[in-house]
Amino acid sequence: MTDSYTPRRMDAARSSDDTRAARDERIDGLRAEASEAVGSSANTLRAVSQRYRQAYADELTRWQSLRDELDSLERGRPEPGARLRSVPNLAFAGGEDAPRDIAPHDAATAAAEHRAMESRVRALRSEVETLGRELGLQQTELAKIEIALQNVESTQVFLERGESALVGNGPVALPTDVQMRIVEAQESERSRLAQEVHDGPAQVLSNAIFQVEYIERVIDNDQRTARTELRFLRDLLRRELGSVRTFISQLRPPVLDEMGLDGAIADAIGRVTALSGLAIGSDLEAPAERLTEAQQTVVLRVLQEALQNVRKHGAASAVTVASAIDGDDWVLTVRDDGRGFDVGAVAARGRRNFGLQFMRERAELIGARFEVHSRPDGGTLVRLAIPVGAEETS
Repeated sequence: MTDSYTPRRMDAARSSDDTRAARDERIDGLRAEASEAVGSSANTLRAVSQRYRQAYADELTRWQSLRDELDSLERGRPEPGARLRSVPNLAFAGGEDAPRDIAPHDAATAAAEHRAMESRVRALRSEVETLGRELGLQQTELAKIEIALQNVESTQVFLERGESALVGNGPVALPTDVQMRIVEAQESERSRLAQEVHDGPAQVLSNAIFQVEYIERVIDNDQRTARTELRFLRDLLRRELGSVRTFISQLRPPVLDEMGLDGAIADAIGRVTALSGLAIGSDLEAPAERLTEAQQTVVLRVLQEALQNVRKHGAASAVTVASAIDGDDWVLTVRDDGRGFDVGAVAARGRRNFGLQFMRERAELIGARFEVHSRPDGGTLVRLAIPVGAEETS
């Protein structure tokens, strides 16, 4: 019987072991290199996040300082038409304080000072509004950096400890792409509401300030005109209060809890009809029970936005709102006979439509399909299809 452990075979075995050890050492080195690279990325992102937070805090402090200055100036603004009175001053004579009145400013000087103050107030308002919008964008970017950092840190743990380190009894983290979509959808909604507030309540309040100043100028000499202007101002503010309440309701829809989805849809239709006089028909056949609470919220939000678009831009005479089950989908459609638009041309020009973007991103967050079909002078169809699967039968 031949001995298998010959010197040649033993040398070959040792050579094989050495090769395997070299391969293992190489793999271990690559694994360590990958872990080190991810750790370095985490440290870099962490440092960037900290600096970004500090920069954001500095900008927030600056914004607050500007707001305080603006509030102080607005509180100290003289009433329109008011004359500046002489004020006491202190002069030093013979080492003692002696009161002395200075002469009142002449009309030209007072007017110049008033114009300078008004100019500063307008500049501060503009700066406060601009910086406020920038802070909102910075807050979104900071949230994105935090999500990226969380993802890198999870990857680092995964490389160092293995897959089991990511499995535990706690809640499962959302995938990063979903988190990013949520942040982007929140930013889109924030931008849309900012645009709505800027075009609505902010503009009305600005006009109301000028109207109050006009009333102050005429109230002593023309009380009849002042009373008329006050009535106009009261009606204006009452209408705008309704708009503000609408914005609040868009942040959270309590009507769903109170009336259910079909009732909330009917309520939304009734509100737009009351505001615009549009003839809006409804054909609600799909059962709301097939949808989750989150899906119902999206349906209501998409409907509200679609109806607002029709009211503001559609120039329609008739609108139809319908829901139906189409195969495995719960489908909402909003169809109008208005002037429509060229969907492809809008997309090609890169125009940002807050309403369409808002509806599309809401749909994506629940895995739904969102479509808009329109053409110039051909009306518009908005379609939201939510997968719900086949209905179970007992």
